[in-house]
Amino acid sequence: MDKLESIGYSEWFQSQADIDQIAAHEVARVVSVHKDSYAVTKGHGEVFAELSGNLYYTANSSSDLPTTGDWVYADFYDDDSHAIIHGVLPRKTLLKRKTSGKLVEFQLIAANIDVAFIIQSLDYNLNLRRLERYLVMVNESGITPVILLSKYDLISPDKVEEIKENILRIAPQTTVWAFSNVSGENIDTIKSALLPGHTYCLLGSSGVGKTTLLNSILGSEQFETQAVSSKKYSKGRHTTTSRELIQLENGALLIDTPGMRELGNMSVDTGLDETFSEIAELVQHCKFANCTHTIEKGCAILAAIEAGELDKKRYKNYLKMKKESAFNEMSYSEKRKKDKDFGKMVKSTLKNKNNR
Repeated sequence: MDKLESIGYSEWFQSQADIDQIAAHEVARVVSVHKDSYAVTKGHGEVFAELSGNLYYTANSSSDLPTTGDWVYADFYDDDSHAIIHGVLPRKTLLKRKTSGKLVEFQLIAANIDVAFIIQSLDYNLNLRRLERYLVMVNESGITPVILLSKYDLISPDKVEEIKENILRIAPQTTVWAFSNVSGENIDTIKSALLPGHTYCLLGSSGVGKTTLLNSILGSEQFETQAVSSKKYSKGRHTTTSRELIQLENGALLIDTPGMRELGNMSVDTGLDETFSEIAELVQHCKFANCTHTIEKGCAILAAIEAGELDKKRYKNYLKMKKESAFNEMSYSEKRKKDKDFGKMVKSTLKNKNNR
């Protein structure tokens, strides 16, 4: 059990584990996912793993299958050189988004994360509206956000302070650190925040310095970065293509993630309310319960915008995400219903065929 606890198997997971499953299988943690195969660990080395047929064929959606950071029930064979995964333990947190493009489905990013480092680049990448999207995703998942501003060496200290003040206006209770992979500024501060047995992840667009930061924390060039052709994008762009759980020397666990071009959200009412808490509070003070916040007299939202107490761009971004989330969720529900109806039709056809 000590080995499992060292990689995050806390009392919470122990209390959530199924007694029958524990009696029949061992517990392991998913280190990485590679299409239909997995790498898992019991706290000492990685083992190649596959899904059991029962788990694979009874899964209703991709969210029922393991992702990086998950705890799973597994059987180990041949001196722990191979494993079969039979189930997934309840998740404490789950970071997910809508798949990119027109496909309406969840994409799991990682599970059981305690803190998400949202990295934004000070030289070109910083965009408050995009940052709000990351915050909604993280807050919806019940994960603590920390905002890291990379490439501190390229911006004047006064400008950095101005940017930090702007960020704290939209995320007043959030920790914000500026750092530099070149000068080493605040790298030690970030390292000291990583606690043994806790799981962290790095989020951000391509080129913001996630993988370079990971290498700085590790103290070696263990993970590849590649040069970026355009001068606009500065020093380097990471080449992360999958999510991998890494244990640091001090016992903390860290997951790097690929850069995300699209940040579509589904069912994020809680995340929206937490990220835009001042808007959620203002809604309670509108004169009419069915206020649309567009033309009504007595609308607290419109009054706040008029008085300069609420940023109009921030409110528009809130509305955009709320509508997008509702549309994606409705589309997903319709898709799931069609899938279930199709599954019933196939089973009925097969049953009738077998009864002939």
